Amino acid sequence: MAKGRGRMEPNFDVPEGRVRDRGELDLRLSRDDRPKTGDGVGKRAGGPARKPGRAAARPKASGRRRRSWLGRLVYSTVVLGLWAVIGLAGLIAYHASQLPPIDQLAVPKRPPNIAILASDGTLLANRGETGGRVVSIKELPPYLPRAFVAIEDRRFYQHFGVDPVGILRAIGQNLTRRGVAQGGSTLTQQLAKNLFLTPERSASRKIQEAILALWLEHKYSKDEILELYLNRVYFGAGAYGVEAAAQRYFGKPAKEVSLAQAAMLGGLVQAPSRLAPNRNLPAAQARAAQVLAAMQELGFASAQDVRVALAQPAKPANARGGGSANYVADLVMDVLDDYVGKFDTDITVQTTVDTALQATAEKALTDELNAKGARYNVGQGAMVSMRPDGAIRALIGGRDYAQSQFNRATTAKRQPGSSFKPFVYLAAVEHGATPDTVREDAPIRIGTWAPENYSHRYEGPVTLRTALAQSLNTVAVRLGQEVGPKAVVQTAQRLGITSPLQANGSIALGTSEVTLLEMVGAYGAFANGGTGVIPYVVTAVKGQGGTVLYKRSENGLGRVIDPNADGMMNAMMHETFVSGTGKKADIPGWDLAGKSGTTQDYRDAWFIGFSGSLVTGVWLGNDDGELTKKVSGGNLPAEIWKAYMTQALKGQTPVPLPGLNRWRKAPETTASVANAAPGTPAGILGQIFGEPEAPAPRPAAASRRAPKDDRNFIEKLFGIGD
Repeated sequence: MAKGRGRMEPNFDVPEGRVRDRGELDLRLSRDDRPKTGDGVGKRAGGPARKPGRAAARPKASGRRRRSWLGRLVYSTVVLGLWAVIGLAGLIAYHASQLPPIDQLAVPKRPPNIAILASDGTLLANRGETGGRVVSIKELPPYLPRAFVAIEDRRFYQHFGVDPVGILRAIGQNLTRRGVAQGGSTLTQQLAKNLFLTPERSASRKIQEAILALWLEHKYSKDEILELYLNRVYFGAGAYGVEAAAQRYFGKPAKEVSLAQAAMLGGLVQAPSRLAPNRNLPAAQARAAQVLAAMQELGFASAQDVRVALAQPAKPANARGGGSANYVADLVMDVLDDYVGKFDTDITVQTTVDTALQATAEKALTDELNAKGARYNVGQGAMVSMRPDGAIRALIGGRDYAQSQFNRATTAKRQPGSSFKPFVYLAAVEHGATPDTVREDAPIRIGTWAPENYSHRYEGPVTLRTALAQSLNTVAVRLGQEVGPKAVVQTAQRLGITSPLQANGSIALGTSEVTLLEMVGAYGAFANGGTGVIPYVVTAVKGQGGTVLYKRSENGLGRVIDPNADGMMNAMMHETFVSGTGKKADIPGWDLAGKSGTTQDYRDAWFIGFSGSLVTGVWLGNDDGELTKKVSGGNLPAEIWKAYMTQALKGQTPVPLPGLNRWRKAPETTASVANAAPGTPAGILGQIFGEPEAPAPRPAAASRRAPKDDRNFIEKLFGIGD
């Protein structure tokens, strides 16, 4: 290469043996040195001749450059798109790997529900994690599932689990409103979340939700997905599924809800806590109106039906009292393990409870406590009513279940006071006594203990019939000492008392604690003629499809009282209603028997009585043991007992008490009238009809009766006391 003026000159020499091509030559020639068309040069040395017109085609190079720029843009876009798809696929694959394998994926079983039914088949309560049974979509009114589709996923039957159109619509809605106005999740995605995922809000969970939604759509039909959704979605207040929600808010099964109620349920799932009708009725009704509008727009409901629903918006059912049926449900759950083992499907439990009697008992108890509880300083009560065979017809465990779930009928142990005395008298009868046996009502002392009568008066010699009716403590203690405290305890246990009893002198006055259910069960033996019973509430348990898991067979304690002894006891306890502490509870036309009970310092008050068809017990007191203001078995409990039993026996044919007629107290005779004290109504009758031939002398000990002060006279007159 030649050098000159400090620059490199091109060397056009071609090495020997090497042919220089046209391209190499063109690169080495300067623009001015290149041959021009028309110069007469046909050929370059060592190269082919240039074709005519080639130089004129040079401007097309810029077009190729422009096409290359657009091509590069398209190429880059395609590449980026492919990488985005690859990245998304990788992201999906990663999150899919966090899920169980598809071939092992299955819809988890819904926790079983326990439907507790009354004796007539109506629902008392649901128990279990869900709060209601599974329902099929076929048994629901068509507008109920449509309400959910209209407000939650109007393209449910068109999309494949994930709805791009719905997502875009939701984005548009949210951009035009403040806050999040609409979500993009389909019903299938919501179901996937409820079935498989946690409630966290994250991109990862949304991706998994979409994957699972696609799987659900592949695995199940649209109606099956909707049915799963309706049985799993949460409605607040512990209600999972539309059946539980309908029962919880409207007190009826889902198949019976109206269009207005269906719209309220459909709108509720958006925000169960905020839109619950029992908490925020205006918000729930406003949301229901939106659901109705959507249903009309989609043709799911006619304009006329929507107008009616808007004019009569849904309202939550009034809570019936404190929900006393829940006390029954709690008892059922306590004993259910004794009847069936483990179960993983819904079951129904048939009970003996009568819904009308349950409502009557609840009303009688709460009305009395609401009217007089504050004045008498008594805050709680309980009631048990059962048939003489032990079937519980009503059970109230407290004043208000919503305020306290403690069951005072089955769990609380209290001293029964004088309501325990029938066991003492039965032991005495079994040792040879009769209703006409006479015992001394006089002061008695056992060691340092000197029990007294409620009235602080003593009647002298009295029959056992009178002593039990008047609840004379000294006579009961004497009988207890005669037969022995152990015999009293054994008698009570034989009739069904299971709580520990202390075999001491005070057992005659009911100082050992028992439950109300025990006492009512034990009194059942008196009412049915002497057969011991075990109170029961469950008659049958059925699984899915009506499969019988348990059916009660007749059982009990067998005969625990001789029929003749039972007749004598019924005659003595009947006198309680005729002339004793239970006069305020008497119901004309019915033979009744029973006993009141009041513990020391008016801490607890009881009244337990029965007809030939129903045994009922009432307890009143305070949970903390605080003393009442002179609530005795003969006043407030007796009033509650009468209010309930009057309605419970209404319309029934009176049933005679076993053995009562044989031992019933004879009507007042001329002799008894003639021996009445002068000046009394009976004494006046004696003066009119004359004296018998051989008048019976008055007991000498009668003169020992203490003077009757005004307080005792008023208490006796109005049945106050024990």
